[in-house]
Amino acid sequence: MNFVTATRFFAVFAILSVTVSHEEVIDDILSNLAKGALFLEIEHQNINLDGVVGYLILQAEFKEAIRTWPHTDPVSWAQRTSAVALVRRLDQSLEKAVSALAENDPKYYREFQPLLTWTFWGVPHEWSSTDASLAYYSTRAMECYDEQLSDKCMTLLLGTWKNNGTPCIVTKSCRDTMTRFGCPHYSLSHQLLYFMIGSMKGCSNMLKGDMRASRANLTEQDYQRIFCSNMMKSNQDIIKNGFTGQSQDIFIENILLCGLAGFSDFYKPDWLKHILSFQDQEMGCFGKDERVTSQIIEEELLVALQPQLRVKRREKTLRDGCSSHMTGVAVGALGGYLNFYLTEQDITKRPLS
Repeated sequence: MNFVTATRFFAVFAILSVTVSHEEVIDDILSNLAKGALFLEIEHQNINLDGVVGYLILQAEFKEAIRTWPHTDPVSWAQRTSAVALVRRLDQSLEKAVSALAENDPKYYREFQPLLTWTFWGVPHEWSSTDASLAYYSTRAMECYDEQLSDKCMTLLLGTWKNNGTPCIVTKSCRDTMTRFGCPHYSLSHQLLYFMIGSMKGCSNMLKGDMRASRANLTEQDYQRIFCSNMMKSNQDIIKNGFTGQSQDIFIENILLCGLAGFSDFYKPDWLKHILSFQDQEMGCFGKDERVTSQIIEEELLVALQPQLRVKRREKTLRDGCSSHMTGVAVGALGGYLNFYLTEQDITKRPLS
C-alpha cells in the first residue's frame, strides 16, 4: 500500500468511524426523545406555554431531520422510521396540548399564538461559531429582565399586542432593554430570543432609531453572536462550578436557543451527556425534584380548601415533580443535537481528502 493509498484508506476509515459513532449517539437521542414524547402524551393537559413551545421546536427539528435524513444504509433507514413514528405521536399530543393552553389561559395563548405552530420555528442550514473575545468583562449580579416588559416587547413583534395589531413594532424601551450588554442568565437568553423571533417573523430594521454612535455598525446578527458568545461563557462557567439551583435549566436553554440560532459549538458531546443524565428515565421528563412532590400535593389541598388563595403561575412544577419549562427546552435541545449529528453523519457532504 503506497502512501497516497494509505492516506485515503485512513481518511475513509476515520469518516466511517465517526459515522458509526454518530449513529450510536442518534440512537440514544431518539430513545430519550421517545420517553419525552410519552411524557407529553400523559401530561399534555398540564404543560405550560414555554414547555409546549419547546416541543414545537422539537417538532420543527424532527420534520427537517426526516426531510434530509441520509438513509443510505439499513441502520440509518431504521432510525428515520423511528423518527417518523415519533413525529406522528407528537402531532397528536401537541394538538391536544395547544388546545389545552387555549382553554386554560386564553389571554396568554392569544398573545403568543404565532409561536404555537412548528412552522414558525426555522431550523438552521448553515453553521457558525461563537467568539470568546465578545464575552463581557463583567456581568450584572441581578437579572436586568422584567417578565412583563419582555412579554410586551414580544407581542409588539408578533402583532398580538391587540386584535389585528401591527407586527414588528420596536419601542425605545424594548430596544434599549433587548440590546443592553452585561445581562446574565435568563435576561441574556430572552434578549437572544427577542431577535430570533423578530427574524423568524420577518421583521427588518429592528435596530432602526438607535442613535448610539458606538452601536452604529451592529446588525441583528451581530447581537445574536454577542449574546451567544456570552451564553457560551455562561455554560462553561456552569460546567466549571458545577450544577446548582437553576443552572441546569439555564444551561439547557442556552444550548437550545444558540443551537437554533446556528451556533454549532453548543453541540458538544459532553454537554449532550449532561442533558441525557438530567432526564428521569421512568417519567421521561426533566428537572424532576422528589422533594417538591409532597409540597405540590399540600398546595393543591390548600387551594381546594381555600380557593381564594389560588396563585396563577406561568411556570409549572407538575404533580410528579417534573419541570414543564425544563422538559420543553431539553427536548428542543435534543432535537437540535439530532439535526446537527445528521449533518455530520452525511458523508456525501464531506470531502474524502
